[in-house]
Amino acid sequence: MASLRLGPLLRYVDGSSATVWVEASRPATAEVRCADGSGGAARTFQIAGHHYALIPVTGLTPGTVTPYEVLFDGAQVWPLPDSPFPPSAIHTPVDDHETVRVAFGSCRWASPPAGEKDPVGPDALDTLAARIAGDPGGERPDVLLLLGDQVYADEVSKATRQWLEARRGLHEPPGAEVADYEEYTHLYYESWLDPEVRWLLSTVPSCMIFDDHDVIDDWNTSEAWVADMRATPWWRERVLSGLMSYWVHQHLGNLSPDSLAEDPLYEAVRATPDGTDALRAFAARADADPASVRWSYRRDFGRTRLLMVDSRAARVLDEKNRSMLDPAEWDWLRAQTRDGRPPNGRQALNGHAADGHTPDEHTPDEPGAYEPGAYEPGANEPGAYDHLLIGTSLPWLLPNLVHDAETWNAAMCRGERGERWARRGENLRRAADLEHWAAFPSSFDALAELIAEAGSGPQAPATVCVLSGDVHHAYIAEPVWREGLPGPDSRVVQLTCSPVHNSIPAYIKVGFRFGWSGMGRAIGRRFARHGRVTPPPVDWRKTGGPWFGNQLMTLTLSGRSARLRLDHAREERGGGARLRTIAESQLSHSAEPKLNPPVA
Repeated sequence: MASLRLGPLLRYVDGSSATVWVEASRPATAEVRCADGSGGAARTFQIAGHHYALIPVTGLTPGTVTPYEVLFDGAQVWPLPDSPFPPSAIHTPVDDHETVRVAFGSCRWASPPAGEKDPVGPDALDTLAARIAGDPGGERPDVLLLLGDQVYADEVSKATRQWLEARRGLHEPPGAEVADYEEYTHLYYESWLDPEVRWLLSTVPSCMIFDDHDVIDDWNTSEAWVADMRATPWWRERVLSGLMSYWVHQHLGNLSPDSLAEDPLYEAVRATPDGTDALRAFAARADADPASVRWSYRRDFGRTRLLMVDSRAARVLDEKNRSMLDPAEWDWLRAQTRDGRPPNGRQALNGHAADGHTPDEHTPDEPGAYEPGAYEPGANEPGAYDHLLIGTSLPWLLPNLVHDAETWNAAMCRGERGERWARRGENLRRAADLEHWAAFPSSFDALAELIAEAGSGPQAPATVCVLSGDVHHAYIAEPVWREGLPGPDSRVVQLTCSPVHNSIPAYIKVGFRFGWSGMGRAIGRRFARHGRVTPPPVDWRKTGGPWFGNQLMTLTLSGRSARLRLDHAREERGGGARLRTIAESQLSHSAEPKLNPPVA
């Protein structure tokens, strides 16, 4: 009889349907049965000797809380016997989805086993699970956004290191790092079998995107970095396994049931007794030709739109033409901000499917060009969303000194000061992780322009929030468009929250604080002058933070109102841990005009 190896993970949820992800110990028919009689079933598919299913659940009623159980071949495998947690349940939104709570963060090392001291402090996901389990009828997120580094393939735990050593030894590269698909599955077991996190992911829907540590630190930093990695004998298996495991464990659940029904790869892996070859070929294509694959996706929660952007695999790394996103990805991103809104005259691009699929053709970027599908009067209500969330693992707005250092480094690497500076710049880029949006200056500017466009006009959303992680601290930053440049009507904020469960050295904390200071800004301007860097279209200031520790941010979006809360995971004197609110901020009010604050 099949047993439950991993999961269940509640992924997509709308008013009447959901998807639930599981891994079984052997081939089986996986079924979800809900207390109200709704449910669904799917046959497992096989990847590298592992058996997975993404179970579609239909017939749900909007605005209800529906406990569910999971069965394999008719035998119940979830809930687990003697579980201390409340029943896992699917919370469906009401039709108008008036209020949406979005919790987000990034960078999570797996928690140590119960009873072992946690070297980096309480896990924010564990503490969130404990809070919800202790008060099942209380406040809970409608969706959990995990913004990268869900697993660490290059920084494994002591227990995983011992497991790797017993499996293959550590003398040959990549040593104490993950080498293949089987080792990636071990990382997911270690992370997602944590009892609190396992229950949390079974009852709170989640959206995910990768960052570098899901594959390797500095993944796709530069063209030279990629060339160096491809010259090693172990890299190809590592990157293909990373992409394959991400598709299985994270990406599939990001998609809606309609998207899954149209996905040729999903159909292919389920149509054969073993889908490994089909998935491996897909991963090889994604690595060789990143523009041929789209990992970005869109989700709408009532009148809140989430655009989760791949800022790792979609990069163009040609040093003379660097871009955080390839041209088709930029087209897709602009089109998703426009869907349901009339074109504003700046630029109209060919529409893309709302589920994130790539159309067969792309329209050239011609100002004023119009293509059917970009906006059809009457087909969508203008102003289709009140809040736009742009999820990108890497912050758009960094401490000012860090931003200027990264733009200077990009200028050095492309040869602005000659070959010697270019070589030094590449070494520094890798050593100091200078690879955020600021390290792609034209992309930084393009995102500013896209945000200004999306946030402008009579149908503009109340807020445009860029949600990010990566940098192991939290802060709020707000941009102002420079004089003479068209800025948005929406309130625009950079919300950075990291880590969920990790640490940061004291000297880096000092560096980030200094990066926001007046002295830091002055030093940054000197870097910019040396690099002959063109000033960006926006200036910005920090309006909250920096905060350090294991933490989660929560956005509560209701009508055109947006409220932000930051919670820290703190140890309690009597033992255990809990989330404590350390900051709250009202980002917008329904009755107030949307204005950007002045620069400090």
